[in-house]
Amino acid sequence: MKKSYLAVLFSVLLCFTVLSVFTEEEISIFDTLQNPPTEAPKQLQQEEVIQHDTSEDLPAISPPVELLPDGSIPIVVTLVGDTTIGGDIRKGSKNIFEKEKEKQGGDPSFIIKNTKEIFAQDQLTIANFEGTLTTAGIPSNKKGNSFLFSAPPEYVKILTEGNIEAVTIENNHIMDHGEEGLKETTDTLDKEGIIWSAEDNMGTFETNGVKIGMLAYQTFNGRYPELFDKVPRQIEEAKATHDIVIVSFHWGDELDYVPNKNQQKLGRLSIDAGADLVVGHHSHRINPIEKYKGRYIAYSLSNFSFAGNTKPSDMSTFFLQVRFTVKNGQATTAGFRIIPARISSKADYNDFIPTPFKEQRNIDNVLRTLLNNGKKLEYAVEEYPLEW
Repeated sequence: MKKSYLAVLFSVLLCFTVLSVFTEEEISIFDTLQNPPTEAPKQLQQEEVIQHDTSEDLPAISPPVELLPDGSIPIVVTLVGDTTIGGDIRKGSKNIFEKEKEKQGGDPSFIIKNTKEIFAQDQLTIANFEGTLTTAGIPSNKKGNSFLFSAPPEYVKILTEGNIEAVTIENNHIMDHGEEGLKETTDTLDKEGIIWSAEDNMGTFETNGVKIGMLAYQTFNGRYPELFDKVPRQIEEAKATHDIVIVSFHWGDELDYVPNKNQQKLGRLSIDAGADLVVGHHSHRINPIEKYKGRYIAYSLSNFSFAGNTKPSDMSTFFLQVRFTVKNGQATTAGFRIIPARISSKADYNDFIPTPFKEQRNIDNVLRTLLNNGKKLEYAVEEYPLEW
């Protein structure tokens, strides 16, 4: 399923049952909806935004990668947020995911029908897989948890058919079914050729002669002091054997639109140590992107496909694409773009089908939220390109 032959395209804790509560310091997507500004964001004044239509403008397969004029190798990596499929076995076989699957014709891969062509055209797609692929029971220490997530192991085909080559599993739901569930999940991923990364288990993906290392961590239970020391050391080790190193963090608080000080410190320490890209998730909300020392820190990619709730209070998200060039083992970050999207193909309820926005007002709301909250960050990017 590797996409070494593909071209660079010019190209949850979760189940929210109450509406979000936002601090005065953060701008939510709802603020932009309820109090629209009198003028468009700065970047929208400069040029017309091209809307993204996955059904018409994207071929399923692209030609082989060609070297750039200077001999460097172009690499595009796509990253998406929390991916939760299946449901809680304590609530019976007909959880909300299974009910929606029946409505969609019975194939669990229905969730990637509006994104798989996008992901087919990069060199690597990474998702945060927040759940398990297992038939294991529930450990005694988990029976009192509010939410537990599992899907049948055969649902791994959602990833393979969706052109998602790699996942991070370092999150607060990977142990929902204990050690047995964890092992069955990783065994299933290994069998299907899906690369996975967790703390102390770096994933490695190779394409066009370029080695990409993926590290993943979660920061809960007071672990920041430990990670301030551990993460830079492991990044330096990874850079010794990989051309590109991508670091993922499951961090922050749910519903936050802006990263806290510890997140900012850890993200920047990671870049200082040699990381080529830092991405985060867990808040289920979009967070701004920083450009620090020529590298990007995307603090939260929000959700991708989220089967925890049929109507989350904020269903906006974006897919992040970062372009690198590699020459003589040295990687350069050559830019990024985002694809604003909804975690559902429907506006009135969550059908678990991530879908790029087509309406300009929806795209603008995502851009305004990112730009406004970015004012609170020292190194926030000044614009969010939608095209290369």
